[in-house]
Amino acid sequence: MKKFKYLFGPVPSRRFGLSLGVDLTPFKTCSFDCVFCQLGRTTNHTTERKEYVPMDGVCNELNEWLSTNGQADYITLAGSGEPTLHSRFGDVLEFIRTHTRIPAVLLTNGTLLDQPGVQEAAARAHIVKVSLSVWDTASYVNINHPHPNLKFDQLVEGLIQFRANFKGRLWMEVFLIDGMNSGPNDVKKIAQLARQINPDCIHLNTAVRPVHHDFVKPLTGEELNSLAPLFDPPAEVIPEFKTTRRPDFQTNEDTLLEMLRRRPCTSEQIAGALGLHLNEVSKYVGKLLRTNRIRKIRKDDNVYYCTVNK
Repeated sequence: MKKFKYLFGPVPSRRFGLSLGVDLTPFKTCSFDCVFCQLGRTTNHTTERKEYVPMDGVCNELNEWLSTNGQADYITLAGSGEPTLHSRFGDVLEFIRTHTRIPAVLLTNGTLLDQPGVQEAAARAHIVKVSLSVWDTASYVNINHPHPNLKFDQLVEGLIQFRANFKGRLWMEVFLIDGMNSGPNDVKKIAQLARQINPDCIHLNTAVRPVHHDFVKPLTGEELNSLAPLFDPPAEVIPEFKTTRRPDFQTNEDTLLEMLRRRPCTSEQIAGALGLHLNEVSKYVGKLLRTNRIRKIRKDDNVYYCTVNK
């Protein structure tokens, strides 16, 4: 596939099959600085909405991808930060809806959904997936590290308001971290908020991809399954993505392993060498870590990956 500036993939997604990513912000522009983010620390911590990347450039790339018979299960606004910070993300969603039958997805942390204009723009997506992994101000600050302009009550109220008017499908991700928000009492509090918001489905997630902070520990599949019934209806634990449709997935994985056998590399070095988006790199690295084919080492506040000697 041609190397695009604003598009990446299609990449394997546990929720969305093969998903073409649309990246609307420079790395890493976000209203959160979550401890569990696979892209590392937020470098532009902001709530300012503007046209971070040119709308025309994004649409031109989408047109070019579609003209080459591009195929994906979904086209997803996601990437290097929070897509609703882009002042014209709704126009991108509208472009997708009018130029292809591929469903449009918005992945958002929900922090700006209390704004009527953001709600209206987000409603152009077929699916909106929001995140809620906290239950009060203290946990919000401790886990999400929101921009100082943001308040926990504002987040919850925005999600409730959006759900009340949104005609599409609302999915919710609850990201659980061992020892931080994974106790049954804490999960019950998150589940109580989820009932108020009333999403169509709830997905439990944990740190299956590499994260910057060593104190962020994943839950096991058994632990996630034991917590799923605390939600009403019960949450889903998303299985590992499997496909035989894209042989280049295996090719990229093998190439990455060969590169790491020669020398340790950071995620940024892998992305540059293989021409991949950091989101794609995190998927490959996460799978190789879980299957014990690579390990990570920390040096000077950088995380390097190398193969496991057997």
